Amino acid sequence: MHRDFKQTDWDETLVDDLQQLFRLAVREDLDRFCDWTTVSLVPEDAKGTADIVSRKAGVISGLQALDVGVEELQAQIEVTLERKDGDPVEPGTVVATLHGATRDILTLERIFLNVIGRCSGIASLTRLFVDQVSHTQAKIYDTRKTTPGWRRMEKWAVRTGGGTNHRVGLFAAVMIKDNHLAHAMQAGLTPAAAVEQVRGFLQNAEQETDFVRDLILEVEVDRIGQLREVAVAKPDIVLLDNMSCEELSACVAFRQAEAPWLQ
Repeated sequence: MHRDFKQTDWDETLVDDLQQLFRLAVREDLDRFCDWTTVSLVPEDAKGTADIVSRKAGVISGLQALDVGVEELQAQIEVTLERKDGDPVEPGTVVATLHGATRDILTLERIFLNVIGRCSGIASLTRLFVDQVSHTQAKIYDTRKTTPGWRRMEKWAVRTGGGTNHRVGLFAAVMIKDNHLAHAMQAGLTPAAAVEQVRGFLQNAEQETDFVRDLILEVEVDRIGQLREVAVAKPDIVLLDNMSCEELSACVAFRQAEAPWLQ
């Protein structure tokens, strides 16, 4: 049975990250002051309604962040969602409506739009890639090369676009990269021996044993010779790095013929 990475859910950890993003966004925009333009022009008791409307076709994502933002920033706003994360949208689609204190709506609109716009852009681009391989068994995975602070939100956006999450962080899986292999070779270890050493460490971990023992073990290789060397140690996943199409095809053929347990 092939193993895969834990997928990003809309859970307490993601919400906590999002709350911190909102706090930072408000500090950037207001510092310790206020929106002077809005305060000077809009009465404190004014009420208003604003629609959030898509300008382009794509996949909407980040809408669930609105309620988190309203609560975290103590805004006097009611949110009505007209679409849900992962829905396809056309230009002019109303995806959410904000109703409440006009001052709050005007002050926070850009923060809300930034979150939705960023997530929707990622989800929409992901969907394009997913559609391109929909006739195959391939999956589109994301990376750990994310915007600082946005890790889980960006991975959530990938997932709502139909993609698959790779490890969320260094803690979430073991990935033996080329630099690790280079170090191991200096210590006299073959790639397969390096895999075995890591596996032994995981199986004998003294802390967080259940979590650690269940970690996925992945190895990065950049040539078919390395793939042959690590395959005998049976890692869960092998990542083919910076290869030409011809090299990729050769590695896939090797996997199909001689190492079907690999992903």
